[in-house]
Amino acid sequence: MKERITVKTSPSAAGPGNRISSVRRATVFGVSAAVLIAPFIIAVPAALAAVPTFPDNIIVFPDRDFITIEGYQDRIGQIATVEVTRPGVGVIGSAESVVSAGDIAFEINHPGGACWGAGTTLKVTPDIRPGDLVSMKFGATAAGDTTTQDVYVNATPVLAADGVTVTITGFIGDGANENQIEQRIVEPAFRNTAVARREVRAVPGPLTANVGYSSSLEYGIAGSNTFTATYVFDSQDAANIAAAAGTGVRVMSWQLEDAAANRQGLTIAEFGELGGPGMGGCPNGPLQSGPAGATDVIAATVADSLKITWTPAKAIPGTPAITGYRVHAVAQTVVNGERAEFGKRIDSAAAKTTTISGLNPAETYDVFLVSVSSAGETFPAVHAIPVTDIVAPLTTASPQSGSFRTAQQLTLSSNEAAAEIYYTTDGSDVFLSGGTLSTVAVLYTQPLNIDATTTVNFAAVDPSGNISTQGQVMLTITNEPLPSTPTFSSPAIAGTGSMTLNWAAANPGAPELTVTGYSVQAYTSDGLVSGPARTTAGDVTTLVFDGLAPDTTYQFTVTASNANGAGAESAKSDPVQALGALVANAGADQAITRAVTATTVVLDGSRSTSTETTYLWEQVLTGLTDPDRVTLTGPTTVNPTFSLPLFATPMTNNPLTFLLTVTSGSAVRTDEVRITPIASQITVTGARWKTRDFRVDGISSSVGGTVTIHRDGPTGPVIGRAPITAAAAPQTGGVFTYRLRTSISNPGSVWIDSTLGGVVGPVAVTAG
Repeated sequence: MKERITVKTSPSAAGPGNRISSVRRATVFGVSAAVLIAPFIIAVPAALAAVPTFPDNIIVFPDRDFITIEGYQDRIGQIATVEVTRPGVGVIGSAESVVSAGDIAFEINHPGGACWGAGTTLKVTPDIRPGDLVSMKFGATAAGDTTTQDVYVNATPVLAADGVTVTITGFIGDGANENQIEQRIVEPAFRNTAVARREVRAVPGPLTANVGYSSSLEYGIAGSNTFTATYVFDSQDAANIAAAAGTGVRVMSWQLEDAAANRQGLTIAEFGELGGPGMGGCPNGPLQSGPAGATDVIAATVADSLKITWTPAKAIPGTPAITGYRVHAVAQTVVNGERAEFGKRIDSAAAKTTTISGLNPAETYDVFLVSVSSAGETFPAVHAIPVTDIVAPLTTASPQSGSFRTAQQLTLSSNEAAAEIYYTTDGSDVFLSGGTLSTVAVLYTQPLNIDATTTVNFAAVDPSGNISTQGQVMLTITNEPLPSTPTFSSPAIAGTGSMTLNWAAANPGAPELTVTGYSVQAYTSDGLVSGPARTTAGDVTTLVFDGLAPDTTYQFTVTASNANGAGAESAKSDPVQALGALVANAGADQAITRAVTATTVVLDGSRSTSTETTYLWEQVLTGLTDPDRVTLTGPTTVNPTFSLPLFATPMTNNPLTFLLTVTSGSAVRTDEVRITPIASQITVTGARWKTRDFRVDGISSSVGGTVTIHRDGPTGPVIGRAPITAAAAPQTGGVFTYRLRTSISNPGSVWIDSTLGGVVGPVAVTAG
């Protein structure tokens, strides 16, 4: 069954009697990234920021290595690039396609869509697996990504003896959300039964009635990573259709469900479907593809031999490793329908040259080179026609001869990629008379570190034996001490069109030397130098860098100098925005200790612009039901307050974030501040039960407050409460004891929370 399904319905929408189209479209009040409801803001969780927002979506069919891109109608006619990235491996598949009008922008590896490798150099159909990241971009602009979910059906449907019950088992990985799973059986024949539609569905929860059937989806014991979907049909005919559905059996998992129940970042795992090319003409999968070929292949004639050189091949990510090469020379002359062939097998993936000897100097040969892996050989082979080269290569060196205060990296290069460069450092020639290589000459493989005065002679020889003119560089290294590299001692302080910078004093380099000054350079957010550097005289370690563009972000470096010159440039400072005429400053982040009674917290916007401005403070929340929501008093003043409540599950000790918006006319500036509650640390030292005696003992890092003991989870029924009292000397902190001497069943495990913010659980209760 090769049909495609797009899904936009929530599990709650598939209740009894509902008939929902497989494609659901909705408008979320015109808001895509965040819903503003004063006096707080609902923020999209950072971990899901890259998942496309409805109506855009990325849907992954891992069993068929197939991708559907929905929406992106503001990009019609533009070229999008889709990449599949495997953690620890890199990009294992890519393709380009043009966004078209309609619900489906384009598809990859599905009839009517693009092949993997279309418009890119990675000509392979990736074997998409759980954890692979599927991302899309337009040019260099990211347009969303989806992580392939680890879910699948692991067996064909099972028809029970009653003739109407069908069960399907499957797997759900630890990273998948159990509330965002749906199992389906897709079979058009259902339309001719009481079901009257092409599919049936099971969502998490107990058996629920639907049209023509009831269904449930339940998870196995914790840690088993299993699920079971159960269908009870109204007729045996429908049950038989379900049991024989084959590849119509699938499970879906999505990363995000928005307020309108749109499923974003969707994975649809289809039981029994095969991966690889989804249509004719597309490239093979990674295990069916021969290895990539070597590049820069040159075959040079040397007497009765051919010297072949190449740049080693790089395996396509996700394909078997390259283990070596096979190279052979085929004579062009045909004798009795045959041509002579000579070759070599090289068992090294890093090899880059070989010589085939014993050839006929009067014959012309074609040379073919293939890479070798467990998947086979390169097809077609890389073809090279031998050439007789009489031109010597040219060699260069960088830097040129000169005097330097510090060690230098000497780079040697040749205009012929296949040429080998040799060098000496004792002043002797590289090649002796007659073209013989000196016994002290060294093959150049990487830049040379020259940390003392040295004369380097160098020359290159190409595959045909042509030797370059010998070059020479004389590098004088004075090793005159320079100052150490300074480091910024504190973040830059933003002013109006300026920045105050402070750094730690540099070591002058030697006892007899002093730092003669510092040079500070500004950089814009794109890494470009911004204007001339500013300097200080002597060992002055602070500078007001003015003349900056207002409301623009900058980074800075600092360099120290002494009598010998300038030292190394420091790392760039953290980015800081220069202030403009209008400033929003929500104050410094704070840490607030929870108290036994509610704590009043004062927010401070006094460093913001105060003339002809208005203020609005809002709490940034995760949703309408965020348990950490507080009420701001005076949200339009400079110093609003709120009461940090006593701790009670499901409240957390997460930081509370507040957004200050300052407005003057049409100009608006914003800033955020974080208030972090500091929780008491509580530990249970004993939890014991026996008939008519239940006891919990523990310690607390703080004195005061009350602990609450729950059963059946952190928000479960309350067993009881106990005060936190001061511990007996010499111990510090607090202790608590709760004891119940009535008939109570063993709760098995308990959860404890403190009004001072501490939480612990589950704690196993010992019997006896």
